[in-house]
Amino acid sequence: MEYRLKKSLGQHFLKDETVCQRIIAELQRFPFDRLLEVGPGGGALTKYLVKIPAIDFKAVELDEEKVIFLEKSYPALRGKIIHENFLDSKSPFEDAFTIVGNFPYNISTQILFKVLEWKQQVPVCIGMFQKEVAERAASKEGSKVYGVLSVLVQAFYKVEYLFDVDPACFNPPPKVMSGVIRLTRREDVPAMKSERAFFNLVKTGFNQRRKTLRNAVKSLFTAEELKDELFNKRAEVLSVEEFAALTFRMS
Repeated sequence: MEYRLKKSLGQHFLKDETVCQRIIAELQRFPFDRLLEVGPGGGALTKYLVKIPAIDFKAVELDEEKVIFLEKSYPALRGKIIHENFLDSKSPFEDAFTIVGNFPYNISTQILFKVLEWKQQVPVCIGMFQKEVAERAASKEGSKVYGVLSVLVQAFYKVEYLFDVDPACFNPPPKVMSGVIRLTRREDVPAMKSERAFFNLVKTGFNQRRKTLRNAVKSLFTAEELKDELFNKRAEVLSVEEFAALTFRMS
């Protein structure tokens, strides 16, 4: 092996070819012209991605050692690797593109928020996350793990939990299970006063999730509005659509 694992970057390299092939198969269920791989690392997925015909392919990799390794192993990648932190990246394409990756666990939640930033350009994102994060992204109202991430992502994307991935599929094995999810952009985004109001309401509502909405979000509504029985509920039982509708009543 011509590179080292770096725990500081949350690196766990996928070594199970069956899992790699399954991710590639799920990726190809939706056609695309441009593809961005996030964190190619040792190239477990990349070796399949570079063979997809007639697409514009780029990858973002922070670790210089991996960039050198990848360019040496896959000459077709020269000039296609963006050597920087994905969270600081500007959009790599002018037109729509799909995102794929075995995402670093230490920034997986931020990665989903980055996808939200680019939602106008990203119709599909498929990736592997720590199982806990994957479940949070996909969970519905009433679930114990339903929260800010669930609501904000599901307002703009349909989230499918595709399959679990065992720690033994990685080198080194992480201490937790992983999960692969697919985000498909919604055509029916619920009406909301503004994205800013929506994000503010959701984050404020879950900030004190044990409290009723009346106590959690009282700073955002008039006393008259807060008399509504809806505010007796907790944030975790409100659907994405209910949060969106509620933004129109914010003061």
